[in-house]
Amino acid sequence: MDFHFSSSDDSGMEGDDEVSDESDDDEQGAQPRPMPPSRLGRYVRHAIDAMYEKRYEQPRDKLPRAAGFLSHVLDVLKTAWPDKFRENLRVSPHTFDKIVAALEKDPVFQNNSDNEQMPVEQQVAITLYRFGHDGNSAGLQQVANWSGVAKGTVGLVTRRVMTAILRPDFMGEAVHYPTPEEKEAAKHWVESHSCRAWRDGWCLVDGTLVPLFERPYWFRESYFDRKSNYSLNVQIVSLPNLQIIDFGYGYTGSTHDLTAWEATRIVQEHESVFEDDEFIWADSAYLVCLSLSPCL
Repeated sequence: MDFHFSSSDDSGMEGDDEVSDESDDDEQGAQPRPMPPSRLGRYVRHAIDAMYEKRYEQPRDKLPRAAGFLSHVLDVLKTAWPDKFRENLRVSPHTFDKIVAALEKDPVFQNNSDNEQMPVEQQVAITLYRFGHDGNSAGLQQVANWSGVAKGTVGLVTRRVMTAILRPDFMGEAVHYPTPEEKEAAKHWVESHSCRAWRDGWCLVDGTLVPLFERPYWFRESYFDRKSNYSLNVQIVSLPNLQIIDFGYGYTGSTHDLTAWEATRIVQEHESVFEDDEFIWADSAYLVCLSLSPCL
């Protein structure tokens, strides 16, 4: 007996498949209905909102704050006792005023809120006091006690001052190569304090170690210096009057002065900086060369 399948059965099967596919698509495309918030969910939400409104679950005990020594330094020591002023801020009153005048117009000290910032003079003083001390004296609480502000304010004003100092326009104005007049004055000073044969050595270089407040997490051994501190190596090039004309930074405390010196700008541009027999003074950590090369 022969069996024959009609085309209608085939089309019926295909139709069933199409219906099945459409139903699957509907099930996949349908969005689940949002569940109404449960009583527990509402309770948790209300508890979180109440916590954000209060910020603190327990009452706070405010630390009594004294007036601080900052106002005395700026109002009394600055004019009557310049040497005591320098002991606190590590700069003379004249230098301090010039720094404040150069920074006070920076946008970082402009506030758009109703709460005005403290005077730029005070912010610079707090930053200088913090940078001029080491160890426990440079701790946030100690600086806050000295200045009469909160610990958070100490970090805030430090960031503001450093933001203004690191502006390219300020750095270019504060640290630059000497003018011909300044170079000649430096040569005259060297000649008057030594001999005429040495007058062409109008600048000097030396490295200094800047201690870090804690041991770095990465590559900590490279920061360990010869003085058993974790620090950074900074190269300073200055005139005899201590005016800084170039500096180099970025090397760790274990880096030799000669290696760090090679990264300074004055080494890279020595052919345009030094003329004829001019040279730079350095200690025994630097190599002595007849020509002006990176080794000195």
